[in-house]
Amino acid sequence: MPYFDAASSAPLHPVAHQALLAALDEGWADPARLYREGRRAQLLLDAAREAAAEAVGCRPDELTFTSSGTRAVHSAISGALAGRRRVGRHLVVSAVEHSSVLHAAATHEAQGGTFAEVPVGRAGAVSAAAYGEALREDTALACLQSANHEVGTEQPVAEVAELCRASGVPLLVDAAQSLGWGPVPAGWSLLAASAHKWGGPSGVGLLAVRKGVRFAPQGPSDERESGRAAGFENIPAVVAAAASLRAVRAEAAAESVRLRALVDLIRARVPELVPDVEVVGDPVRRLPHLVTFSCLYVDGETLLHELDRVEFSVSSGSSCTSSTLTPSHVLRAMGVLSEGNVRVSLPAGTTAEDVDRFLRVLPGVVSEVRERLGAPVSVAPSPTAATSLVVDSLGKRCPIPVIELAKVIGEVPVGGTVTVLSDDEAARLDIPAWCVMREQEYVGEEPADRGSAYVVRRLS
Repeated sequence: MPYFDAASSAPLHPVAHQALLAALDEGWADPARLYREGRRAQLLLDAAREAAAEAVGCRPDELTFTSSGTRAVHSAISGALAGRRRVGRHLVVSAVEHSSVLHAAATHEAQGGTFAEVPVGRAGAVSAAAYGEALREDTALACLQSANHEVGTEQPVAEVAELCRASGVPLLVDAAQSLGWGPVPAGWSLLAASAHKWGGPSGVGLLAVRKGVRFAPQGPSDERESGRAAGFENIPAVVAAAASLRAVRAEAAAESVRLRALVDLIRARVPELVPDVEVVGDPVRRLPHLVTFSCLYVDGETLLHELDRVEFSVSSGSSCTSSTLTPSHVLRAMGVLSEGNVRVSLPAGTTAEDVDRFLRVLPGVVSEVRERLGAPVSVAPSPTAATSLVVDSLGKRCPIPVIELAKVIGEVPVGGTVTVLSDDEAARLDIPAWCVMREQEYVGEEPADRGSAYVVRRLS
């Protein structure tokens, strides 16, 4: 069964598996002890730290192993903000950061701090100039991912790092998605990453803090990991994480070329094979293994279940499902379609045959889901039509409000309007996105007794 969700968690690399088994036999003792078994464990930990630091591009004494990538992010943000509290309590993040960054920012705000979100363009990247404008005299820390987890767009880290350096603001880079493909551009002050994203074991994160960065670890002090990560080190997992990072880096140059070609094929063929599809993310400045697309008139949760039924494991950047009413914050920030969202992220070793089969089965799966939801096949013009219509979609969840809009847009003349009443948060994003895709005019949102009224004018 093809596994196409490496962005969530990559399969364990064979080198990680071998290193983990070996370290279970040799690295079980307390590395802080001076007897033989302790010294052996310490040697393994030191070697792993040196290998990981070399891949990150920092000194071994600047690198800390944490219990997860999320813990690394939280520790980095809280420690840097505390270390620079005399400068101020302002934090700058991009609007498409990983949820771990945004949750930390919300906690900082709840504790009396402030933060600014830098918007992104439709491809998902920030403008370096806009990011620089968000920096203030009281900015204590700036955060920018190296590449987006949901759509793969790479961020202008080098340009933003230079602006941060000129302003005297340390830059934290979340490199979880990109570190296995190569080093992060120079200029960062703090870096966080997660081993299971590159084929290491879960439960291992990396936190690098450059010398000279004011940093005050929060929480009870601990004698391990320079006081930055409390608790006994999971040495076998750490060893496997460092060994697999070195291994995937050695394979990255060749594998990135091969996977990029497969992703290029998906990007080109999906819009040809499936009507009403938007491929999102930057087509050039992106991770080599990841592509995301959204299908009109499709419930993303159902689509993922149907793909699983035909033996393809894929993910979705959209949270627009029956269990939650809000779309992905990344897709919302980009202003792109959130319904029917599919994220394909190919692990190392993915074959062309698997991709070809995915492209063969996808059109039928999407068509079946659309038919089940009663989606329109086409929009037929009507010579005699009312100048305006109101569609009541209150209480109905995505993609139903958009489907009902699409069914009736042909019933108003060119210049006429359709007003969609909806109390689904996703409609605020998906109706404007539908207008862009179908070349209709989104007039705007108006208050209603319940939910909102979204007004669309027919242009063609």
